[in-house]
Amino acid sequence: MSDFNIEEELKKLPGNPGVYIMHDAYDTIIYVGKAVNLKNRVRSYFRAGVYHTAKINKMISLIDHFEYIITDSELEALVLENNLIKEHSPKYNTLLKDDKTYPYIKVTVAEDYPRILFSRQMKKDKSRYFGPYTSAFAVKETIDLMNKLYQIRTCNRVIKEGETDISKRPCLNYHMKQCMAPCTGTVSKEEYRANVEKALDFLNGNYGEILKSLEARMQEASERLAFEEAAEIRELYYSVKSVAQKQKITDYEGEDKDYIGIASGEKDIAIQVFFVRTGKLIGREHFLFPDCAEDEKGDVLSSFLKQFYAGTPYVPSEIYVSEEIADHELIEEWLSKRKGRKVQIKVAQKGRKEKLLELAGKNAALVLSMDAEKIKREEAKTLGAVHEIEKLLGIPSIERMEAFDISNTSGFANVASMVVFEKGKPKKSDYRKFRMKTVTGPDDYACMKEALTRRFEHGLKLRSEQETDGESFVKFPDLLLMDGGRGQVNIAEEVLESLGIQVPVCGMVKDDNHRTRGIYYQNVELPIDTRSEGFKLITRVQDEAHRFAIEYHRSLRTKAQVHSVLDEIPGIGEKRRRALMKAFSSIDELKAADVSSIAALPEIPENVAKGIYEYLHREERNGQV
Repeated sequence: MSDFNIEEELKKLPGNPGVYIMHDAYDTIIYVGKAVNLKNRVRSYFRAGVYHTAKINKMISLIDHFEYIITDSELEALVLENNLIKEHSPKYNTLLKDDKTYPYIKVTVAEDYPRILFSRQMKKDKSRYFGPYTSAFAVKETIDLMNKLYQIRTCNRVIKEGETDISKRPCLNYHMKQCMAPCTGTVSKEEYRANVEKALDFLNGNYGEILKSLEARMQEASERLAFEEAAEIRELYYSVKSVAQKQKITDYEGEDKDYIGIASGEKDIAIQVFFVRTGKLIGREHFLFPDCAEDEKGDVLSSFLKQFYAGTPYVPSEIYVSEEIADHELIEEWLSKRKGRKVQIKVAQKGRKEKLLELAGKNAALVLSMDAEKIKREEAKTLGAVHEIEKLLGIPSIERMEAFDISNTSGFANVASMVVFEKGKPKKSDYRKFRMKTVTGPDDYACMKEALTRRFEHGLKLRSEQETDGESFVKFPDLLLMDGGRGQVNIAEEVLESLGIQVPVCGMVKDDNHRTRGIYYQNVELPIDTRSEGFKLITRVQDEAHRFAIEYHRSLRTKAQVHSVLDEIPGIGEKRRRALMKAFSSIDELKAADVSSIAALPEIPENVAKGIYEYLHREERNGQV
């Protein structure tokens, strides 16, 4: 911005609270900050004699122009600063490079017959949530254990008291003693909820009663010489014991707290968070801040608190930190509004809390000494690889990449896959698959044209309607990757141009041995180092699109096979066919099932199950005659 006079603009700054935004000569946002007084804060960057770190001095040397937004309060400035940092990821802000979503255990207590579910989000839906936990595997294992212990239903049916059907056939879980089958009306709401209360007690960490109960049942089964039953109970006993042992008591007050330790290395800073829920350490997580060693630890902690708790659905009542934070009262006010009750940020001085903070700090130091290089290597494979692609193509910022692939067998069941990578990592929640509606026969170009047209037309429609639910379609990619070379790229550019959408498209150019030798972009073949992380990332995106397309095509072929065979069996209509196709993934799996397993489906009477079994095994019977 050649006509921007910094000295003159500094004189115009107001004394209000607000947010200031620094731009470089290319109009890229390089820093975002908040201020109680914009005039004093922004002018301090350009005042002689004011000490700044080498990093901030470098940032100041790159400032070409700045802008600012006035707010009514410092709290509003904090929220706006957070949003702008998240949106623009400025180079010179201390950035939390983390996109984890932590798992929760959700108990749908508002339902007449509650369920225990795995959840990545904590919503205000009258359910009870436990967590967050750091291991999705451990959460799923615990839910599975509770369903076995307390026979909680796992189905998605809406079951209301008084609307159950005693004539309904219970599902297989009931026969396996893993569900009380409330859908059939054989168990009262009170009896079922008594088991749910026991499950809630279990989730609150009270394991003693269930361990005693299982031990007594195991002993009783042994005395009856029911050794198989005793063995099953023993497995449950040890599973409960294993979960109980993982919950280490660390805080006898039994409240929810986070303990945040920090350690500084030669170049980087690491932060370790201990999650304590209802008095138990349920997990920990670490975060690395590269090239921040010169920054004040209190400033890094302040940036971390704002970015971390802006992105997590749960805020504990108390947060313990190892360093004083200048704006901790403002952050407390913001977090208290988010939580709906008072949140305190404290520096522990003595006792167990100080010991836990010290332990968190030691673990952060361990991250620096042992895990820093590993974390950097992982970052090189993701964000580093994205930056390589940006540099190769001359695109300033690539956050979201989409890739498409076609799969069919001689033109049968034409399908397309859409995979999404954000910040160099797969975003599977945004994956989509398409079954061709207009193309028959093996025509990959026509299939690609239909898939891309449907994808972007639907995105434009959602945008015009200001819908946000279909985010995978509403959000357009910063780069479109095509598996083929010039032909595929031309098809994509033709579709985008017809819809008035501007998205860069590049394709992979292959040699005679079908190995990628370069990138086709803007009518030019660009050579690419096949050993580079950028090349490896593009290959991973391609492979993922290919895998996703093939899996979808295979599932359609299998279902088509099941569908054609089921059509021949007497007594199988549309409803029963759907039930069988949902329960059994292939004809072989259905053939391997016995009559009782088939009849366990609510839609299949026993006489029909026998008919299915006999039809599928008719060749075996004919061979025996």
